[in-house]
Amino acid sequence: MTTMSYKGYQAVVEYDEDAEIFHGEVADLRDVITFQGKSVAELKKALAGSIEDYLAFCKARGEEPEKPFSGQFVVRTDPALHKDASTAARRAGVSLNKFVTSALEKAIRR
Repeated sequence: MTTMSYKGYQAVVEYDEDAEIFHGEVADLRDVITFQGKSVAELKKALAGSIEDYLAFCKARGEEPEKPFSGQFVVRTDPALHKDASTAARRAGVSLNKFVTSALEKAIRR
């Protein structure tokens, strides 16, 4: 499995050996956006076309298209860890949000 992107939308792509075709789906959305192609060039064109169709469909309905990531997510943790993180953030002179964001950045960009 591999990924492709277009206009900030990330898609996962697989190859169906029996059908001899690539097929993909845009990830991390409630809406379903799929595409397929027999070559990489065809696949890229199909991804762009599917996303453009989705954006046009949303516009025609007067709806905001769903964004893959909003920058917000809920984290459930042990209350003691929540308290410790809040205390550490206060000591560092930053918000809990800034503290957690910094910790995530450090963990991911090792």
